[in-house]
Amino acid sequence: MRFLLCLPLALMIIVSTATYGDESHERTQFGRDIVVGPNEEVSDATCFGCSVRIRGHVTGDVTTFGGSVVLEDQGEIAGDTTTFGGNIRLSKGVKINGDVTVFGGRLRRDPEATIHGDVANFGGPIWLFVIFGLPLLLLGAFIALIVWLVRRLLRPALPAAA
Repeated sequence: MRFLLCLPLALMIIVSTATYGDESHERTQFGRDIVVGPNEEVSDATCFGCSVRIRGHVTGDVTTFGGSVVLEDQGEIAGDTTTFGGNIRLSKGVKINGDVTVFGGRLRRDPEATIHGDVANFGGPIWLFVIFGLPLLLLGAFIALIVWLVRRLLRPALPAAA
């Protein structure tokens, strides 16, 4: 019986991956670096807890959380480049056609590297605290307030003194 219930789900997964598997050249990794070789083309690159090294061509965006972006050897990014808690290093002769945004890291750029979009650099750990720490701190305070209110409402009433 379970097999019959799982069969439609398995067929949908197989059909969806077979349909879109050849067209999508996206790379998403958790904890493993992404490397785009000199003759490779990737649509988007997203990395959580790792870095992206590009020597080829990325037709979309590059985003890292807790990792860096290294663009070298005539590499090119057609879209935007964003790092949260990491650095961006641009070597000689590389090109980024979109915007570059760095939160909590540094932008190291060769004078012959080209950026056609806007550059926003929120360097230093204070920006990481503002972006990630402050909302978590406010969420923790809100949860503490709810726990305090629930405890106060569930507290038994004290008997009157005789």
